[in-house]
Amino acid sequence: MLRILGKIQRLGIITEELPKIDVPALTEIGEQLRAHIGERFGGSLAIREVDAGSCNGCELEIQALNNPYYSIERFGVHFVASPRHADMLLVTGPVSRHMEDALRRTFAATPEPKLVIAVGACGADGGEFGTSYASCGAVSNVIPVDAVIRGCPPTPLDLMRGILEAIGKKT
Repeated sequence: MLRILGKIQRLGIITEELPKIDVPALTEIGEQLRAHIGERFGGSLAIREVDAGSCNGCELEIQALNNPYYSIERFGVHFVASPRHADMLLVTGPVSRHMEDALRRTFAATPEPKLVIAVGACGADGGEFGTSYASCGAVSNVIPVDAVIRGCPPTPLDLMRGILEAIGKKT
């Protein structure tokens, strides 16, 4: 124990600096999101996130939307466990063959009007996995997609911008 404490004392604190996040942009996008959600969805947008075979990088960024810093729920967005309660599907990853049918059934279970957003480079065009015996590639190869949020992975702010853009297109 003393050896570990001595090492900590010698090395000091070794951490990365926190990235600078544009707080005014976050608030501005959030307020625009709240306004569009109020017009189109009666004040509350329910999202069902579907991992169709990703590396989980996009899922980490999507889950960051719920942390205290981004707190997307304050803008009227919440995540649901059932596609039957969802207004929007956020689909990540290249669609693996074993998830193809599950994604189609999730899409069918989501009530109209629904929005589908392909998240990340893999969701957009298959990414480095492409189309193969194990992968259908892009989400649009399996179900209709309304919008794409590019990035590997996209930041939480990019996700908010993409959701805002998708809602704006449908109004």
